Amino acid sequence: MKKTTKFMAHSAIIASMYVVLTYIANALGLASGAIQIRFSESLTILPVFTPAAIPGLFIGCFISNILSGCIFWDVIFGSFATLTGAIFTFLLRKYKKVACLPPILANTIIIPFVLKFAYGLPLGLGYFILTVGIGEIISCGILGTALLIYLEKYKNIINW
Repeated sequence: MKKTTKFMAHSAIIASMYVVLTYIANALGLASGAIQIRFSESLTILPVFTPAAIPGLFIGCFISNILSGCIFWDVIFGSFATLTGAIFTFLLRKYKKVACLPPILANTIIIPFVLKFAYGLPLGLGYFILTVGIGEIISCGILGTALLIYLEKYKNIINW
C-alpha cells in the first residue's frame, strides 16, 4: 500500500473513531455538564504511534462538534485545541509518560474561554478551568494513558 494512502486511511479511521466515541459519550450523558468525560479524547495519545493521528483527531473533533450542534466558535476553537494537543503529543512521543499532557493543557486553557465568552455562561473562568481540567484528566490522563499502555504492548503487531 502506498504510504500516502495508508496515512489517509489511518487518519480517516481515527477521525471516524473520534466521532463514534463522542456520540457514545453524548448518548450516555457524559459529554455535557460541569465535568465532561469524552471517550474520544482518550484517542489524543495516538500521535505517539502515528503522525496520521494529527489530522484524524482534528477532523474527528471538527465533525463531532458540528454534528453535536456546537456553535461556530466552539467548532473552531475546540478543534484547534485538539489539533494543538495532537501536534505537541507527537512532538513528545519519545516521552510517553507525559504524552497525555498536551491535550489536557490545550483543552484546559482554550475551552474555558469558549464556554465563558462564546456561550456566555454565567460562571467564572476559574470554575471552567477547573471542570474542563478534571474532565480532561479523566478522558486523556486516565483513559488515554490506559489506551497508551494497551497499545504499547501491540505496537509491533499493529501496522501503523
